[in-house]
Amino acid sequence: MSYITPVNDASLADLLNTSTIPILVDFGATWCGPCKLIEPHVEKMAETYQNVIRVVKLDVDESPETAMRNQVMGVPTLILFKDGKAIERTSGLQPYEKLVERFSPNF
Repeated sequence: MSYITPVNDASLADLLNTSTIPILVDFGATWCGPCKLIEPHVEKMAETYQNVIRVVKLDVDESPETAMRNQVMGVPTLILFKDGKAIERTSGLQPYEKLVERFSPNF
């Protein structure tokens, strides 16, 4: 069972406007090797913090509008949104501990 919800431009926009908890967006692509490597870390965060944040995945090739609007220049990029605003981000392959260290203070 995956704790990560796939989204597209429209569904993410709706989610950002209605969510009462922070949303961690994993911007990636099917052809991206580092995206596949970071996926277990993102899944672990989604499971560990399932009652604190919502974790979603957006394919930048299928939904380029959101990626461009958030200045995603490379994948994987993770952006944490709170109250609809981007408050923290990281790009590239990161170990699980670094992801938690970077994002958890903002949950």
